[in-house]
Amino acid sequence: MASWNHEQYLKFAEERTRPAAELLARVPVEKPHRVLDLGCGPGNSTELLSDRWQFAELHGVDNSPEMLARARRDLPTVDFIEADLACYRPDKPVDVLFANAVLQWLPAHETLIPQLFQTVAEGGAFAFQVPCNFDEPSHRLLRELPGPWAQRTAAVHLRARVGSAAFYYDLLAPHARHVDVWQTTYEHVMADAQVIVEWLSGTALRPYLAALSNDEREPYLAQYRAALELAYPARADGKRLFKFPRLFVVALR
Repeated sequence: MASWNHEQYLKFAEERTRPAAELLARVPVEKPHRVLDLGCGPGNSTELLSDRWQFAELHGVDNSPEMLARARRDLPTVDFIEADLACYRPDKPVDVLFANAVLQWLPAHETLIPQLFQTVAEGGAFAFQVPCNFDEPSHRLLRELPGPWAQRTAAVHLRARVGSAAFYYDLLAPHARHVDVWQTTYEHVMADAQVIVEWLSGTALRPYLAALSNDEREPYLAQYRAALELAYPARADGKRLFKFPRLFVVALR
């Protein structure tokens, strides 16, 4: 897969950080000793944790050197760790395990989620948020767009589809003293379909473009942009509403 681009990702920093802030607001841990931001990216979510818990031992973990370079530049006092998120586990219990929009990239949630929860200390919290937009036009079109690439793009995300609220509740409830689950659908206001492409270029588009040849990428993007024009029609002021549902979970140990 192509390298992560922190500048592309942070073009929509406000919209991407808002769910992290809303997740953090529901974490009822007042004075944690150790906080871990799993999939910290360029550090936008880590900064929220640092601001709330200024005296905690704070670590950010990500598998992208490019994202971590930006995080280290912006937050020089935080300890950032480069690691494979599929197998990384903290070496000692954490009081807050925070994961904002990263677990959707990882497979086997039926085993991953309970394993991660086991790393949380007594009295701590596991808080995560995942996009649940697999069937939204923006994501459905990525894998269903007709063309010579169809077979390759159709298979890109079959390995890591996000589960339902009930799925995560049932995984965590037998082991937690309380599980808070909710969903929020954001309606991001975008200037036009090209801006939606720009948003997705920082995240979901990456593996699809990586599956294409160099000669296929521009035709694919042109066809995708045209399909988005129809899927997200102009509103009264000419702008587009980009529907983006997300699932939130806070499990207390």
